[in-house]
Amino acid sequence: MNAANSSLLGGSGVDGAIHRAAGPGLLAETRTLGGCPTGEVRITGGYNLPARWVIHTVGPVWRGGASNEDELLARCYRNSLALAERHEIRTVAFPSISMGAYGFPLERAARIAVKEVRRFLKGNASVEQVIFVTFGKQAYDIYSKILEDEAES
Repeated sequence: MNAANSSLLGGSGVDGAIHRAAGPGLLAETRTLGGCPTGEVRITGGYNLPARWVIHTVGPVWRGGASNEDELLARCYRNSLALAERHEIRTVAFPSISMGAYGFPLERAARIAVKEVRRFLKGNASVEQVIFVTFGKQAYDIYSKILEDEAES
């Protein structure tokens, strides 16, 4: 999973790291896609990555919460998982979409991520494993707490 910018042509953070690791084939393919609107998804080959596919999604920039940011972020997860299902992808690794440079509040975004993934997994057996990949102890602790609380309820 790639938390991309709308051009899909690489950038900073997760997007840049994926492009560097995948090699020039990824950039060549993303140039043919014409970008991607916020909340939507595109899929490419994995090239030099140890993954067959890369699903790219564009998260919302945080603007204070009154610009439909929660729903746009939820769509990133829903659309990514639906695309994974269509391509028979069994394992999906999600970065912390919109939580870095896009400024989405960490706990709020993590709750949306966990909620959407749990909702999908309850109704679909096609995706067997979902991994939340975090950057830093604070994000890890927030996800761990949310997942622990959800497991207890």
